[in-house]
Amino acid sequence: MTESNTRRPPIATLTLNPAVDIAYEVAHLIADQKSHATSTRYDPGGNGINVARALKELLVFAHSCCVVAGNIGELLQKLLQHQLDDPHCVHVEGETRVNATILQGDPAAQFEITGIGPRVSELILAEVRETFLELCKGGFAVLTGSVPPGVDDHFYGDMVDRVRAGGGQSIVDAHGALLQHALPHHPFLIKPNRYELSLLRQRELPTLEDVAKEARAIQREGVQYVCVSLGGDGALLAGPDGSYFAKAPPIQVKSTVGSGDSMVAGLVAALAHGQSPAEALRLAVACGSGTAARPGTEIFSHNDLDELLQTTEAHALDI
Repeated sequence: MTESNTRRPPIATLTLNPAVDIAYEVAHLIADQKSHATSTRYDPGGNGINVARALKELLVFAHSCCVVAGNIGELLQKLLQHQLDDPHCVHVEGETRVNATILQGDPAAQFEITGIGPRVSELILAEVRETFLELCKGGFAVLTGSVPPGVDDHFYGDMVDRVRAGGGQSIVDAHGALLQHALPHHPFLIKPNRYELSLLRQRELPTLEDVAKEARAIQREGVQYVCVSLGGDGALLAGPDGSYFAKAPPIQVKSTVGSGDSMVAGLVAALAHGQSPAEALRLAVACGSGTAARPGTEIFSHNDLDELLQTTEAHALDI
C-alpha cells in the first residue's frame, strides 16, 4: 500500500504508556539459575507506537503522540527516530517502563513481563490531549493500550467524544474497563480478541458463530466496525454492510507480541484509503500474521505482504 497524491484524512496514534520492549531468546529457563540469551532485541513499544510502526511499514503516513520520562524515555526516543513518521513526545517526571518478552526454545513457550509507567498529572494529560486532538482532527484517532497511573478508565470514552467533535473517528483497542467505558460513546471501530469479547458479553464464545453474533450485537448498539482477532484462526469483522471472516495464512509463529497492533494498522490503513471491509480484514490478518512470524518484538516487513495476501481470503458470513 502506498500513499497517493490525493490528500488523505490524517491518522494519529496515542500512546500514554509507552515502553522500551526487550526480547530475549533462551534455550530453557531454569528456576534459580542464570539463563543466557542466544539473542536480544530492543524495540520501541506500547500499542499506539506499534500501530504507528506498522503503518510506516505499510507506507501510510501517521502522526504519533506519546508520553516519555527519564533515561529510558531518552532511549525510547532514539529508537523511535527511524521507525515513526512524525513522533510527538511529551515529557513527564519519572521513568518510562521496560517490558520484557522471553522466548523459550525447549519446550517452546513465550513469557511476558509488563512494567509500570510514570504517573501522568492532569496538567500533562491536558497537554497530551490537545496535541493529539490537533494531530487527528478530521481524521482517524487510534486509542490503544493501557493507561498509566493518574489516568482514569473513562479517558478513552471521553476522547471518542472529543475526536468526534473535531470531525474525526476513533479506533479503540483496549480491554477491561477502558473498553467497557468507551463503548457507550460509540467509537468507529474496536478490536477485542475472543477472550475480551467474551468478558464484554459475559458468556463463553466457543464457535465462530457465537463470536459473529456477539460482534454483530455490539455493532448494532452503535459501534460501526467490530473486529475480533482469533489468534491463529484469523479474525472476524462485523460492519454495517455485513460480517466477514478471514482465516490466518499458514505461518510458523515465533512471537505474538505486536500482532494485534499490526492488525489495527492494517484495518486503519485500508479503511482510511476507502477500501472495502473485506479487503481491510484481509490486510489486517496478513499484517498480524506477518508480525507473528517475526521473532521477539519485531513487526512484519512490507516485503512479506504480497505472499501473505495471496494466501489470505475474506469470506462473507450470513450473520
